[in-house]
Amino acid sequence: MAKFAWLAALGLQALPPASAGTLRERWLERMAAGRGDEPAGEGGGAVGSAAFPLPPGASVDRDVAYGEDPAQKLDVYRPAHAEGAPVIFMVHGGGWRLGDKGMSRSVKNKVTHWVGKGYVLISVNYRMLPEARPIEQAHDVAEALAFSQGKAKTWGVDPARFVLVGHSSGAHLASLLTADPELATRSGAKPWLGTVSLDSAAFDVVSIMRAQHFGLYDKAFGKDPGYWHDASPLHLLNGELAAPMIAVCSSRRSDSCTQAQAFAAKASSLGGRVVVLPVDLSHGDVNDQLGIAGPYTAGVESFLRTLGLP
Repeated sequence: MAKFAWLAALGLQALPPASAGTLRERWLERMAAGRGDEPAGEGGGAVGSAAFPLPPGASVDRDVAYGEDPAQKLDVYRPAHAEGAPVIFMVHGGGWRLGDKGMSRSVKNKVTHWVGKGYVLISVNYRMLPEARPIEQAHDVAEALAFSQGKAKTWGVDPARFVLVGHSSGAHLASLLTADPELATRSGAKPWLGTVSLDSAAFDVVSIMRAQHFGLYDKAFGKDPGYWHDASPLHLLNGELAAPMIAVCSSRRSDSCTQAQAFAAKASSLGGRVVVLPVDLSHGDVNDQLGIAGPYTAGVESFLRTLGLP
């Protein structure tokens, strides 16, 4: 691990608190972090979606359909005169049941930072529980990725320079595709450069379901141990990763870093590269603060530079 000594030098355990975010986003953060189940009567739909100033010259195409279902849509944030641009491909979280591609905590700071640097950022919606279970959701994400890679000339992007980024349950879906590349290739997706997992605590669904756990996991993964196995990035990982990964984890949680480290150890034993990056941030702030200047964003960008990205 000496080649990643830059991580320790960044001082990533002492980061400032983020802004509070919307009331619904703060509730969603608590739910998705596994600190409680969703309150009765909550439904799906947009959470904290709001307009925000784009970088100078940037534009956004909203609600681009990549499939026939109304949920299968994405937003494309583009800098002026994009040509061969790298892509941040963002998968929102929300306990596999809630969330939206326009959540400010998912896109605002990332758009400001990376689109401002010349990247394209694509934020994707997918079918949610109860209509679609997590493995089906991963297929939706793969279909959205394949669709977006196919739009390379139209959107001015390089189809070979996609970085898959997911937060919470979205990080679980991104990790599934990274652990088992066939999940992506069956949907027509081509290889991508790297994966950024933002505070997933669900690398090993089997161990979660066999221990005391929160009700949101029952709603997502049910009672079938076979499904638990097939929805576990740790257990699907039996060969080469689809791409190198950085697994950011909140050191304030009891499970996130432990799960990430176990996944990284197995990947390493198989010749893969997974960097674990603990940060002293809440579950929601791991998402929100990425893109804000500071040691956390610098740590993720150092990983991106190892992939040859600016």
